[in-house]
Amino acid sequence: MGTKRDELGRGERILPGVWRLRLPLPWPGVPHCNAWALAAGDGIVLFDTGYFAAEDGTKRLEFALAQVGFGLSDISLLVCTHAHSDHYGLAGPIVDAAGCELWMHPAWEHARAMAEDPDRAMERRVEVARQSGVPAAALERYQESRKGQGSGIARAIAPDRDLLSGIEFETDQGTWNVHETPGHAPSHVCLHQPESGLLISGDHLLGRISLFFDYGHTPDPVGEFERGLDEIESLERTTLCLAGHGRPFRDVRAKIAGNRREVGGHLDRVRAAVTDKPMSAFEFLPALLGSGNVSEATAPWAMQMALAYLDHLTLGGELERDDDGDVHRWRSLGTGASG
Repeated sequence: MGTKRDELGRGERILPGVWRLRLPLPWPGVPHCNAWALAAGDGIVLFDTGYFAAEDGTKRLEFALAQVGFGLSDISLLVCTHAHSDHYGLAGPIVDAAGCELWMHPAWEHARAMAEDPDRAMERRVEVARQSGVPAAALERYQESRKGQGSGIARAIAPDRDLLSGIEFETDQGTWNVHETPGHAPSHVCLHQPESGLLISGDHLLGRISLFFDYGHTPDPVGEFERGLDEIESLERTTLCLAGHGRPFRDVRAKIAGNRREVGGHLDRVRAAVTDKPMSAFEFLPALLGSGNVSEATAPWAMQMALAYLDHLTLGGELERDDDGDVHRWRSLGTGASG
């Protein structure tokens, strides 16, 4: 499945020297992502890239850039908030065309396997799902539906500089600081400009609260995400958030509080479903999604989330995982709630 051939990118000015590039995606329910172009001397710093659709290459990005008066050759630096395909997919072609550097967090290699061998990466994902109790017939249909879709990443490309806390860079708005915010992805960072209060949040904070944890790369993505919320809340000034999807928003602290409530609500649903009888991750999906809402469209997202929550509660001493047998199962330890 590719992006719609009749849909091109769109560029618009948000502030003087700040442009939103709205780029199409091939995913139901997530039709667009944002890249952000910020003036920097005679060129621009580009934050995130959009998705690589093989039949169109960089066409959609170039179209959006042209609407705000730029081309790929104007990019003096590419900064990726994380290594998911909609934020990193075009990094290789951009670096080739612009001759610029790529800066990104060093934990980016969770994307390498998908970019270099998507079939093998899919096999590993299916094996995790099988160990989580997903029925074989559903897994076969899932694999069949994903055949030939590609990774959305043109090629795996390593950063020229690691984005870590303490790293700074310049645009016409001033000096930007890096804040590590893993959880949604192990490579996730947010970028903050203290004087203007601008925050480039990637997928850590969105205007419409929508959680996702990239499961299987770190021990506790839920805990990492919560600590990232603390990190952003500690910033003295956040006047406008430029997010990875949707329009900019100003109520950053309200979004942080909303994300905390959403995580807490999900954890409470999982806790309420736990019994002394061991349960597979698949058996937790109705509790997480609500009765009647589990479908082949929602289950892949929900499986990632359920596994992340179960690991978080296990690390907190509330659950115990039983790895005996072909399917992993969890049971309550009866020790009460944990953050």
